[in-house]
Amino acid sequence: MAIGLSTMLEKTETLLGSDHASVVSMNLFVALLCACIVLGHLLEETRWMNESITALIIGSCTGIVILLISGGKSSRILVFSEDLFFIYLLPPIIFNAGFQVKKKQFFRNFMTIMLFGAIGTLISFVIISLGAKHFFEKMNIGDLTISDYLAIGAIFSATDSVCTLQVLNQDDTPLLYSLVFGEGVVNDATSVVLFNAIQRFDLTNINSTIALEFAGNFFYLFILSTALGVAAGLLSAFVIKKLYIGRHSTDREVALMMLLAYLSYMLAELFHLSSILTVFFCGIVMSHYTWHNVTDKSKVTTKHTFAALSFLAEIFIFLYVGMDALDIEKWDVVRNSPGQSIGVSAILLGLILLGRAAFVFPLSFLSNLTKSSPDEKIDWKKQVTIWWAGLMRGAVSMALAYNQFTTSGHTKVLGNAIMITSTITVVLFSTVVFGLLTKPLVKHLQPSSKRSSTTALQITPGSSFHDPLLNGGSSYEPLLSTQGQSEYTIDQPISLRMFLNTPSRAIHHYWRKFDNAVMRRIFGGRGVSPIVPGSPVETSVRQWSEEAEIKEQNGEP
Repeated sequence: MAIGLSTMLEKTETLLGSDHASVVSMNLFVALLCACIVLGHLLEETRWMNESITALIIGSCTGIVILLISGGKSSRILVFSEDLFFIYLLPPIIFNAGFQVKKKQFFRNFMTIMLFGAIGTLISFVIISLGAKHFFEKMNIGDLTISDYLAIGAIFSATDSVCTLQVLNQDDTPLLYSLVFGEGVVNDATSVVLFNAIQRFDLTNINSTIALEFAGNFFYLFILSTALGVAAGLLSAFVIKKLYIGRHSTDREVALMMLLAYLSYMLAELFHLSSILTVFFCGIVMSHYTWHNVTDKSKVTTKHTFAALSFLAEIFIFLYVGMDALDIEKWDVVRNSPGQSIGVSAILLGLILLGRAAFVFPLSFLSNLTKSSPDEKIDWKKQVTIWWAGLMRGAVSMALAYNQFTTSGHTKVLGNAIMITSTITVVLFSTVVFGLLTKPLVKHLQPSSKRSSTTALQITPGSSFHDPLLNGGSSYEPLLSTQGQSEYTIDQPISLRMFLNTPSRAIHHYWRKFDNAVMRRIFGGRGVSPIVPGSPVETSVRQWSEEAEIKEQNGEP
């Protein structure tokens, strides 16, 4: 009895000690997140050091300190987990990207974005995979299979354009910002879909049947993932429109939007679809329909809540990557062959440069052939900027590399260890070096407009205090609207000749007609939703009428 009690007490002390260590680790990590935010704010003026680079450097310095304190045993305070990344950190980043995207620019350039994001990623995937197989087999770095080489192509095709997007101004360069932003999201989704398809198929003996099944599975995942995201967004719009939850609690509106968005992501994971595509298009649909069905307080709350969650998740990822890069267990295996590790990293960087150039410039040429307006064409300066924007590699590449080459954060196999350490090297080098050079390059190629972007945020007398927050964002933009045309104005019928000459304008025209006549009346949205007593639309109209009546009584215009 005494022995049993003693054993139970020892286990309890171990658990308590483990819990205490976890609490200490989380406290330190939260303190480091605060430091990243404060330092990022102090460096806001120069923008040479964006949040990604700041978090990487702070993480690396912290890793060195922990490595010295632990006597070279570990450099981390948290253990890397693919579930932590894909289930908790990635969803808010991708959803906010869809929720805040300028839909007018995104869908106007949708075909070009898909060319770069889907077809371009496939070209880069092929070049990196073939190049890796050609060079690595000669270097004798270990027993890598054909699936490993294909996985390398998918891993290093995943871009991270955060550095470039932080420098670009979407008001000064809307076309360029839309292309870089849209291509980055579609690229990540394509890379993950490719990676999952590689793991699903036995590619040891590739034949025409397997190739066709692989291609069919790829497009199946793409289409079904997008449809699931759209369906989840429409469901949220319909529920909130019919129930008018905001009459009683704005908190419930915000919570329901967040949970339905996250549910779409988890459903995609459950059915082995592309959760990135699903939650991205869910965000787009929510910003077009659901966002206009909630109260004004919920509109402001959702925009800033989603942005804050995305911001914290990005800093968390880069901070951890910086700390994990110095983990001694990964470097023990490659310590005796540093030349091979450096050579592999250099080859991968070269293949990334080549693979990106192989599709950006040819596909830009093809895209320009379909554009009639010079403003819509991608000149060589924009092409260089787009090429540069996709050279950085980030957390998606890290997570996919861990998934392919290790299951516990480190490995004792030479080939796998070299690929893990080379991925870390490529991510650090591309993010820090290429990231630091991004601002001078973009400043030279894309000089900022003299027009001040603050004019959109000016508050005129008599306007609401919340107008800049509500009208200044992208969430009010219509899906597939065209420049210089009213959002709700139905144009004259488009002839067959005009449809053949400018198909995008014709598609926009018919989409607006369908959206105004059917979709908005069912799912709500701005402008044409029926006014029902007690609904957010009716409340906003009543408040506007009351303000107009007060102005009229006071003799104000």
